[in-house]
Amino acid sequence: MSNDLICVGSIGGSFGVRGDVRLKSFCAEPSHIANYSPLVTEKGRSFTVTLLGPLKNGYSARLSGVSNKEDADALSGEKLFAKRDQLPDLPDDEFYHTDLEGLEVVDTGGTVLGRVKTVQNHGAGDLLEVIGPQIKTAVLLPFTLAAVPTVDLKAGRIVTDPPAGLFD
Repeated sequence: MSNDLICVGSIGGSFGVRGDVRLKSFCAEPSHIANYSPLVTEKGRSFTVTLLGPLKNGYSARLSGVSNKEDADALSGEKLFAKRDQLPDLPDDEFYHTDLEGLEVVDTGGTVLGRVKTVQNHGAGDLLEVIGPQIKTAVLLPFTLAAVPTVDLKAGRIVTDPPAGLFD
Protein backbone atom coordinates (compact mmCIF):
# COMPACT_ATOMS: atom_id res chain seq x y z
CA MET A 1 0.00 0.00 0.00
CA SER A 2 1.06 3.55 -0.62
CA ASN A 3 2.36 5.60 2.31
CA ASP A 4 -0.25 8.19 1.26
CA LEU A 5 -2.99 5.82 2.45
CA ILE A 6 -3.85 5.22 6.09
CA CYS A 7 -5.93 2.25 7.25
CA VAL A 8 -9.01 3.70 8.97
CA GLY A 9 -11.24 0.65 9.26
CA SER A 10 -12.24 -2.80 8.10
CA ILE A 11 -15.35 -4.56 6.88
CA GLY A 12 -16.67 -7.32 9.11
CA GLY A 13 -19.13 -8.84 6.64
CA SER A 14 -22.76 -8.33 5.80
CA PHE A 15 -25.40 -6.90 8.10
CA GLY A 16 -28.87 -7.86 6.96
CA VAL A 17 -29.96 -8.77 3.44
CA ARG A 18 -29.85 -5.38 1.67
CA GLY A 19 -26.08 -5.11 1.26
CA ASP A 20 -25.28 -3.27 4.46
CA VAL A 21 -22.01 -4.16 6.18
CA ARG A 22 -20.53 -4.34 9.66
CA LEU A 23 -17.83 -1.70 9.79
CA LYS A 24 -15.05 -1.48 12.36
CA SER A 25 -13.48 1.98 12.68
CA PHE A 26 -9.85 2.52 13.69
CA CYS A 27 -10.30 6.30 13.98
CA ALA A 28 -9.74 8.14 17.27
CA GLU A 29 -13.36 9.29 16.99
CA PRO A 30 -14.93 6.16 15.44
CA SER A 31 -17.84 7.91 13.72
CA HIS A 32 -15.44 10.14 11.77
CA ILE A 33 -14.65 7.26 9.42
CA ALA A 34 -17.54 8.38 7.21
CA ASN A 35 -16.00 11.86 6.93
CA TYR A 36 -13.00 10.46 5.05
CA SER A 37 -14.99 9.02 2.14
CA PRO A 38 -14.30 7.84 -0.42
CA LEU A 39 -12.37 4.98 1.18
CA VAL A 40 -10.41 2.45 -0.85
CA THR A 41 -9.51 -1.21 -0.36
CA GLU A 42 -6.12 -2.83 -0.94
CA LYS A 43 -7.53 -4.05 -4.27
CA GLY A 44 -8.33 -0.47 -5.32
CA ARG A 45 -12.13 -0.52 -4.95
CA SER A 46 -13.52 2.82 -3.81
CA PHE A 47 -16.56 3.32 -1.58
CA THR A 48 -18.53 6.20 -0.17
CA VAL A 49 -19.51 5.26 3.40
CA THR A 50 -22.82 6.08 5.09
CA LEU A 51 -23.09 5.06 8.74
CA LEU A 52 -26.51 3.65 9.61
CA GLY A 53 -26.15 3.03 13.33
CA PRO A 54 -23.92 1.72 16.10
CA LEU A 55 -23.32 -1.99 16.66
CA LYS A 56 -21.18 -3.78 19.21
CA ASN A 57 -17.56 -3.02 18.19
CA GLY A 58 -18.53 -0.90 15.19
CA TYR A 59 -21.29 0.35 12.96
CA SER A 60 -23.76 -0.85 10.42
CA ALA A 61 -22.95 0.98 7.21
CA ARG A 62 -23.91 1.29 3.58
CA LEU A 63 -21.15 1.28 0.97
CA SER A 64 -21.76 2.76 -2.46
CA GLY A 65 -22.18 0.09 -5.12
CA VAL A 66 -22.97 -2.69 -2.63
CA SER A 67 -26.61 -3.62 -2.93
CA ASN A 68 -27.00 -7.21 -1.75
CA LYS A 69 -25.87 -9.61 0.96
CA GLU A 70 -23.59 -11.57 -1.38
CA ASP A 71 -21.62 -8.46 -2.39
CA ALA A 72 -21.35 -7.42 1.27
CA ASP A 73 -20.17 -10.90 2.30
CA ALA A 74 -17.52 -10.83 -0.44
CA LEU A 75 -15.99 -7.74 1.22
CA SER A 76 -15.61 -9.38 4.63
CA GLY A 77 -12.15 -8.75 6.06
CA GLU A 78 -11.25 -5.98 3.60
CA LYS A 79 -9.34 -3.07 5.10
CA LEU A 80 -10.43 0.46 4.23
CA PHE A 81 -7.94 3.26 3.60
CA ALA A 82 -8.23 7.04 3.49
CA LYS A 83 -5.84 9.45 1.81
CA ARG A 84 -3.41 10.95 4.32
CA ASP A 85 -4.35 14.50 3.32
CA GLN A 86 -7.99 13.80 4.28
CA LEU A 87 -7.01 13.01 7.87
CA PRO A 88 -6.33 15.51 10.64
CA ASP A 89 -2.79 16.53 11.51
CA LEU A 90 -1.55 14.81 14.66
CA PRO A 91 0.12 16.36 17.68
CA ASP A 92 3.90 15.84 17.96
CA ASP A 93 3.50 12.89 20.35
CA GLU A 94 0.99 10.92 18.24
CA PHE A 95 1.62 8.81 15.16
CA TYR A 96 -0.27 6.86 12.54
CA HIS A 97 0.57 3.15 12.87
CA THR A 98 1.68 3.00 9.26
CA ASP A 99 4.37 5.61 10.00
CA LEU A 100 5.88 3.43 12.74
CA GLU A 101 5.94 0.20 10.73
CA GLY A 102 9.37 -0.44 9.23
CA LEU A 103 11.26 1.94 11.53
CA GLU A 104 14.60 0.77 12.88
CA VAL A 105 14.62 0.16 16.65
CA VAL A 106 17.79 1.06 18.57
CA ASP A 107 18.54 1.08 22.28
CA THR A 108 19.74 4.16 24.15
CA GLY A 109 23.34 3.14 23.40
CA GLY A 110 22.70 3.05 19.65
CA THR A 111 22.69 -0.74 19.26
CA VAL A 112 20.29 -1.86 16.55
CA LEU A 113 17.69 -4.21 18.02
CA GLY A 114 15.45 -4.75 14.98
CA ARG A 115 12.60 -3.16 13.02
CA VAL A 116 8.95 -2.51 13.77
CA LYS A 117 6.89 -5.08 11.87
CA THR A 118 3.43 -4.06 13.10
CA VAL A 119 1.67 -2.01 15.72
CA GLN A 120 -0.81 -4.01 17.77
CA ASN A 121 -3.38 -3.10 20.36
CA HIS A 122 -5.13 -5.78 22.40
CA GLY A 123 -6.94 -3.30 24.64
CA ALA A 124 -4.25 -2.23 27.09
CA GLY A 125 -2.26 0.12 24.83
CA ASP A 126 -0.18 -0.05 21.69
CA LEU A 127 2.59 -2.62 21.31
CA LEU A 128 5.33 -2.49 18.71
CA GLU A 129 6.10 -5.91 17.23
CA VAL A 130 9.87 -5.83 16.76
CA ILE A 131 11.64 -8.37 14.56
CA GLY A 132 15.28 -8.73 13.58
CA PRO A 133 18.08 -11.16 12.78
CA GLN A 134 19.17 -11.41 16.45
CA ILE A 135 15.60 -11.94 17.71
CA LYS A 136 14.37 -15.56 17.78
CA THR A 137 10.70 -14.66 18.30
CA ALA A 138 9.09 -11.27 17.79
CA VAL A 139 9.30 -8.92 20.77
CA LEU A 140 6.25 -6.88 21.82
CA LEU A 141 7.61 -3.54 22.99
CA PRO A 142 5.16 -1.35 24.94
CA PHE A 143 4.67 1.90 23.04
CA THR A 144 4.89 4.14 26.08
CA LEU A 145 7.02 7.20 26.77
CA ALA A 146 9.03 5.21 29.33
CA ALA A 147 9.87 2.39 26.90
CA VAL A 148 10.05 4.50 23.72
CA PRO A 149 11.29 7.98 24.62
CA THR A 150 12.14 8.98 21.04
CA VAL A 151 10.44 8.49 17.69
CA ASP A 152 12.36 10.14 14.85
CA LEU A 153 10.38 9.68 11.65
CA LYS A 154 12.84 11.71 9.57
CA ALA A 155 15.75 9.48 10.65
CA GLY A 156 13.56 6.37 10.33
CA ARG A 157 14.22 5.11 13.83
CA ILE A 158 12.86 4.61 17.30
CA VAL A 159 15.05 4.85 20.39
CA THR A 160 13.96 2.49 23.14
CA ASP A 161 14.79 2.04 26.79
CA PRO A 162 13.12 -1.39 27.02
CA PRO A 163 12.02 -3.07 30.21
CA ALA A 164 14.77 -5.28 31.64
CA GLY A 165 15.10 -8.65 29.90
CA LEU A 166 12.78 -7.85 26.98
CA PHE A 167 15.44 -8.22 24.29
CA ASP A 168 17.56 -10.90 26.02
